[in-house]
Amino acid sequence: MFEFGRDLRKLFENARESEDLGWLELVGAELVQMEARREAVDAGRVSCARPFDGWMRASALWREHARRTGSKASLDHAAAAASDAARHTTCPDQTAAVAIESGEIHLLRFDLFGGPASLTAALADVQALTAERPTTRCAAASLHARLSARRARLCGETRALLDAAALLDAALHGAGRLPPAAGDELRLERAALGLEAGVARRDPRLLDQAGRDLRALIESASPDQRPLTRARALAMAGAGMAALAALAKNEAAALQGRALFEAAADQFTPDHSPLDWLAVLLARTDEAPALGSLRQAEALGRQPGLLLGALARERRLAAETALAEAVGDLNALSALEDTVRRRLTAAEPLQPLDWAADQIAMARIALARSRLTGAEPKAVGLMLTEAMETAREFGAAALAGRAASVVSAISGPV
Repeated sequence: MFEFGRDLRKLFENARESEDLGWLELVGAELVQMEARREAVDAGRVSCARPFDGWMRASALWREHARRTGSKASLDHAAAAASDAARHTTCPDQTAAVAIESGEIHLLRFDLFGGPASLTAALADVQALTAERPTTRCAAASLHARLSARRARLCGETRALLDAAALLDAALHGAGRLPPAAGDELRLERAALGLEAGVARRDPRLLDQAGRDLRALIESASPDQRPLTRARALAMAGAGMAALAALAKNEAAALQGRALFEAAADQFTPDHSPLDWLAVLLARTDEAPALGSLRQAEALGRQPGLLLGALARERRLAAETALAEAVGDLNALSALEDTVRRRLTAAEPLQPLDWAADQIAMARIALARSRLTGAEPKAVGLMLTEAMETAREFGAAALAGRAASVVSAISGPV
């Protein structure tokens, strides 16, 4: 990784004017934040020659910092910068570009914190714009395709998934006009959709397409230039391989999936991009992460309402519950329960995904105590049902899946 010095200064000087922000992958989250502040200050100067461009760039930089850290403040800074850019538009195409940037912010807010309202707001932004330049039209098509993919995955209907895949295909045909990083984002999106639908429908065509997309991304994303893109592609390939290995009960495929996850984790350090590191860790289903790693993950995702943070907390509580049950420590189970209950009954209400994670934890603790003492657990089915419904409503499929796994472990109706 780069450090302060001649190489880093040269990097910033050469890249600051580029439309492709892929170079940001080489610098840590703190430097991204510093660059976003610098760009916003420059754009706000009376002497700024191109305030529209400056504010748009500041918004994109704040958005990238939010993507890496889950910072709501950075998301708000991005939205404020986009609003400032809107005050300096001089043509319809610039107005369209601001609408696209606003849609990107809403989309990221959904990815980080869930909630269908963010997707609805983003769709309103992209459907209302009129673009003049081909590049702007391609950017709008890309955003619309990725939004459609999110909505299709929320509803889970086959027709919606196929329609979203078609939109992604069409957007990729025009991706040559977009910066390389934007094209990579489309390929990652298409691969994710293809893996999900391919595994669910046992469709080899979709799985082959996802495999081709991920292979192309891994081969083109150099670890020295695009470590985060490479890591995301490796982790996605690992998750797909692990899912297929579980279906086929193929140990060789499981080992390959494990190797892909390990390669993804080797691309960067947690401080370089905390949420990317967290996503790689939590994507692993082949083996349980160490308790120390889960505690580190929970600390990195401590922003209230953060989807990955809620998932990390639930995984950590599940690991501690299993450990206490394994050694027959009822006191440890009671201590865990007291901690979770205090959060649930605190004066300030929890964010919905945090609440769902704690409901799953309470159900796990109750079931563990029941297995140790023989006492009948109370309201476990209600806890899990409400947690699943909340997680699904907010687009947290992984968290809903964690609740479903507890349900499937209970004999008889929930």
